[in-house]
Amino acid sequence: MSRPRIMGILNITPDSFFDGGRYAAEEERIIQTRKMLDEGADIIDLGAVSTRPGAAEVSQDEELRRLLPVLKKLVSEFPGALFSIDTYRSQVAEQCLKAGASIINDISGGMLDPAIYETVGRHQVPYILMHMLGNPQTMQQNPLSGNSVQEVKVFFEEKVHLLQKKGVTNIILDPGFGFGKTLEGNYLLLKQLEALRIDNLPILAGVSRKSMIYKALDTTPEGALNGTSVVHTMALLNGADILRVHDVKEAREAIELLILYQNSEEEKV
Repeated sequence: MSRPRIMGILNITPDSFFDGGRYAAEEERIIQTRKMLDEGADIIDLGAVSTRPGAAEVSQDEELRRLLPVLKKLVSEFPGALFSIDTYRSQVAEQCLKAGASIINDISGGMLDPAIYETVGRHQVPYILMHMLGNPQTMQQNPLSGNSVQEVKVFFEEKVHLLQKKGVTNIILDPGFGFGKTLEGNYLLLKQLEALRIDNLPILAGVSRKSMIYKALDTTPEGALNGTSVVHTMALLNGADILRVHDVKEAREAIELLILYQNSEEEKV
């Protein structure tokens, strides 16, 4: 992580909170993937199940039916690209890794399917360990607020230890912004991002167009691009190593300007 990296989001869902149904056709998915890679994405994150608050459950068979053909086509079309799979199911992870995926992005941190640790350990691929309270159907019923930082840090400490016992050594930490946290809880996590770091592992911030931005600004996900760029800058200043984003160009510009700012030297008077 010599510089912050960008994970571009490609949702192949009909009901995701911002771009659900936008990339339903094969050609649309190819065009969007090429656009994100050309704009500077280091990783493309494929998700076939919406995890917005209250989202309906999707069966494992349906998740695979949506994912595998798309993944195989994109791996063939972009052989040099890194593809991450946004799933909490070990069998989905297994089949996608065999089909060419390089990273597993688990919103449940192993809580919904503990076998995923063994799957990732066996394949020796990077694993994104995210904190979520409950599941997408229940996570906002009693969200974390003032205690969010301590709760997430303890979760990371416990799960990193378990992952290492299963042979997983390449771990990325994701605090899970919006997944069972109040507005205040999200911003406390953002402010103390560096305090969440365990064993010097990289931290991913997934805040793009989320309600912690658009509700605070009284707008919509569609109107939250400027707010997202501001929060991305906060995350980078507070230690984020990876940004998971819908808008790659704007995230890359935030990173470039931050690097210029950090590398500038004071003029001697």
